[in-house]
Amino acid sequence: MSKVNDISNCIIGDGSVFEGKFFVNGSIRIDGKFSGEIKTNDQLIIGPSGKVKTDITARSVTVAGVLIGNINALEEVNLVQSGKILGNIKTPRLNVEEGVISHGEILITDSKTESVKKIIEESFGKNVEEEFNSFGRKPAAAVPHEPKAAGK
Repeated sequence: MSKVNDISNCIIGDGSVFEGKFFVNGSIRIDGKFSGEIKTNDQLIIGPSGKVKTDITARSVTVAGVLIGNINALEEVNLVQSGKILGNIKTPRLNVEEGVISHGEILITDSKTESVKKIIEESFGKNVEEEFNSFGRKPAAAVPHEPKAAGK
């Protein structure tokens, strides 16, 4: 797993604010605030004080701060104990430490562009979505409701 203190080619320091497009040939560390678009062919680290609002495309991503946006990592994503993410993650490898807060969809890939749905359909047939939707799920009407108190 990547360490939060790894050396980076480019740093947006604590107290700095950057808005716009940022394309980096090498690694980047964000300890300040960033909003916009970011891509790197290497590693992106959001430090504990980092606050980032963007979709990320990188070889690997480490989140120890706050991210609002999606991650598309070619190799791995590391969510460090202090990390908070609101967004989807797509990666072949995901490491999550205790204490992370995350809300979004996670897609673990094998670095191929083949969709999970296609792989499952090839294994189980075209009606697999209906079977998946019924697996372990109850219809909304089956959820018990609290009775209303009289006079309310």
